[in-house]
Order: sequence, then C-alpha cells, then structure tokens
Amino acid sequence: MVAAAAAAITFCAIYGVLRLLRRRLCKHDAAGRPDRPAVQLFKETLNRTSLLAVLAISLLVGLKMLELPTLWEDRLGHLWFIVLGFQLVLYLDRAATLGARRYFRHHSENPDSPTTVANTLMVWALKTTVWVIFLLAALSNLGINVSALVASLGIGGIAVALAVQNVLGDLFASLAIAVDKPFEVGDSIAITNVSGTVEHVGLKTTRIRADSGEQIIIGNAELLKNVVRNYKRMQNRRVQFSLRINPATPAALAAKIPDALKAVVERQPDVRADRVHLKSITQDALEYELVFYILNSSYANFMNAQQAVLLGALEVFSELGVDANAPTRRLLFEKGAQAANETEQPERHLAARAH
Repeated sequence: MVAAAAAAITFCAIYGVLRLLRRRLCKHDAAGRPDRPAVQLFKETLNRTSLLAVLAISLLVGLKMLELPTLWEDRLGHLWFIVLGFQLVLYLDRAATLGARRYFRHHSENPDSPTTVANTLMVWALKTTVWVIFLLAALSNLGINVSALVASLGIGGIAVALAVQNVLGDLFASLAIAVDKPFEVGDSIAITNVSGTVEHVGLKTTRIRADSGEQIIIGNAELLKNVVRNYKRMQNRRVQFSLRINPATPAALAAKIPDALKAVVERQPDVRADRVHLKSITQDALEYELVFYILNSSYANFMNAQQAVLLGALEVFSELGVDANAPTRRLLFEKGAQAANETEQPERHLAARAH
C-alpha cells in the first residue's frame, strides 16, 4: 500500500508540475511579451514529455519503497537509467529539431522559405548522434562490451562506404551545396544542356524544372562537376553587340552615328548606356559596338530592351540616310588575245575584278 501510494503521489506530482509549467508558459505568450527564443524552445521541448515515461518513473519510485532481492535492485537501477535516458533523449531530439529550424529561419532572407538541405542534414546528424550515444550508453549500462561493438561497426561502416561510394559522393555533395550555397530552391540556374528552376535539393539528387516544362533529376556530385550559372542572383545584365554599315559612308555622316545610337539606348526604361564607338573599318563594313546594362535580371526585359534598341537603330539609319546593307560585289570576266610574238596559237585567259 505504501509503495502504491508513493507511485500515485509521484505520478500526480510530476503531472501537476508539468501542467503548472505549461500554464505559466501559455500566460507568458498571452501577455504579449517579446519573443524569447529560450522560453519558446523550453515550451516546445516540454511538450515532448512522454506520459509512459512519467508512469514508469512513478512505478520505479513505488518499487523503491519495497525490499527486493539484490538481483532486482540491480535491474531497477538499469531501468532507472533507461527510462530517464529515454526521456532525456526525447527532449534533446525535440530541442535539436526546433533549434535548427529557428536558426535557419533567423538567418534566411525569407522566413517562409521551404526547409533547406542544410537544415535537414543538421537535424539528421544531431538526432542520429543523440540516439546512437543513448543506445551505446544503455548497452554499456546493461553490461555489454560496447568497445567490441563499436569496432565491428567501424569495420562494417568501411565496407558499406566502399559499396555505396557513389551514394556517399552525392551525400557529401549535398552537404557542400548546403554549406557553400551555390544555389537554393527557387533559383533559376543553367548547366551543360540544362536550364530551369531548382525545385528540390535532396540528399542524393537535385530536381530542376526545365524551361521546356519537364522535370530533370541529376545527382548532386554530377551537378557540382559542371559550371553552374545562377541567374536569380544576377543584379543586372550586360549587353554587347555590333552594328555594321556600308564602308562607303562619308566620314562626317559616320561621326554622327555614335551619339545617335547612344541617345536611342538612353531612351529605354531600366537601361543604363555605357558606350557606343566605331570599332573597326574594313573593306566590308564600318562596325559600331554598343554596350549597355539592363538594370534587372529579367530575361524578358533584356529581350525587350535589345529589340527596342535595334528598332531604334534602324530608325536612326533611315533618318540619317545611312546604308546598312553590305556592299554589292560583281565579277567581270574579260576575254583578250595574246600578242602575236608569244605563241602561234592564241590563248584565252580570264581576269576577275571585284567592285
């Protein structure tokens, strides 16, 4: 009866303390006080209390009131270690999940962004470490030789690593992506023969929604072997191209073209003109080089601005009377007689002249 009463009192005491703490924490939130990460973490972790663990602790307290044989005393000691260790691991498991999530949301530009690979890997590593340590400690407490088990696990781990080295390569590549962050979910990237938007970065593969609509799945290790172009992080876009006109254009007229073309570029919205110069003079054309910047990364704006500049260049050429066509080439074939003193039989020859 005393043991049963002690177990009941212990259960009620633990359960009452938990309810009191939860109520105080709820009042803290209702009071509209500033968010305190430690308090929120403690509140969420406390919710992970196992009712089964509380009941087991209460029964162990009751059994402690009884006079048991030495063998059962040792077994109760092992049970105390396992129950308390199990509940502590549940708390640490919950705290690792919440702490990692809060950390990455705090350091993320968009708090509502999906879970990143770094978050997943960190939580997985912390949870695995906590549970493995608890398992080894429990086995050691039960009298099992853990050192031999750890050595065998190490040898087995090496064998498994050699067998799945490709998978491990992708796993470490995902870790590199999480730490170095060459791209994230939602970024528009381009690699060899592939361009699209990143939909998911997993432990082994990355899924890209191609511009043509299909989903492309590529291994992380293979992905990092290629040059990755991240268009989302591009602040502006540099545009450079050349325009050619007839080389017979007079020098006075050719000198007016750079200023006229630069005025066309400056009229475009979200465009910053850099330079317009006569680049080269050849027998085929006078070549002008235009350089300007699109002040946003949108590909549609880039194409619209380039189209507007080209159409404006045509208008400038038309107003100035500049011929943008290539010079016409003509071949003339002439037939002539050889001098009489050279040969008795006349020869024929062809001469070509280009104009």
